[in-house]
Amino acid sequence: MFNHRLFTLATSQWIYIISRSFMKIKNLSNRIAGYGLLALLLVAAPLLAKDKSYLPAGKPDGMTLLPPPPRPGTAEYAADLATTEAAFKARTPAETEQADKDATLLIFNFSRAIGPDLKPGRYPKTEALYQHVKISIGDPIVAPKDYWKRARPYVVDTNLAYGEPEKNFSYPSGHSSRGTVYALVLAEVFPEKRDAILKVGEEIGWDRVVIGKHFPTDVYAGRVLGKAIFRELMASPDFQRDLVAARKEAQAATP
Repeated sequence: MFNHRLFTLATSQWIYIISRSFMKIKNLSNRIAGYGLLALLLVAAPLLAKDKSYLPAGKPDGMTLLPPPPRPGTAEYAADLATTEAAFKARTPAETEQADKDATLLIFNFSRAIGPDLKPGRYPKTEALYQHVKISIGDPIVAPKDYWKRARPYVVDTNLAYGEPEKNFSYPSGHSSRGTVYALVLAEVFPEKRDAILKVGEEIGWDRVVIGKHFPTDVYAGRVLGKAIFRELMASPDFQRDLVAARKEAQAATP
């Protein structure tokens, strides 16, 4: 988790040490070049510090919030796997194409709800908010995955293999968690499109079952975790500040 205070202190100490070193350079042109680099560092440091996480460390706690996934060998686990197998076999080319597109988790995937006006550079403050949220929510999603270490469906049934294998565990679904968070955030920015936006968030999660990456229970748990993450975001003054700016930007663009 990013520690803003430690980053600022370390950067200040680093700049002090570098500036003292430049004073020892005898060649004037080299010293001027050195101070030019130092000036760039002074400008860049606040920009780097600005992207601190919106979330407090350790919150939300997915291990406490979520129930454990179904245990292998149980009827619940068998039903979970059977549903995944059925969705995988029944998928259409259009569903597969959408799942591949949604897997990128780009903000512009929500254009099917918000409209074609959602394109690169059109809403820079909203894009910045989205990216800041993206950076902030990684830890609470990965932590429960590493805690339960649930194997992916395609590991259990190799007939479900599709594309490249994932690098982390199955429960909860990271795409479902992120899709839920991103949808809730964008629904605050574009409230008139709320229902359609939330539907896209749900589809991002279910897409993962369609292509064999997740069990349904992974997706449902991801939605619960995503809503908990969103509640923490709404309690953040920094998030609220950036959300207000994004709202005003969206309102100004409305004809």
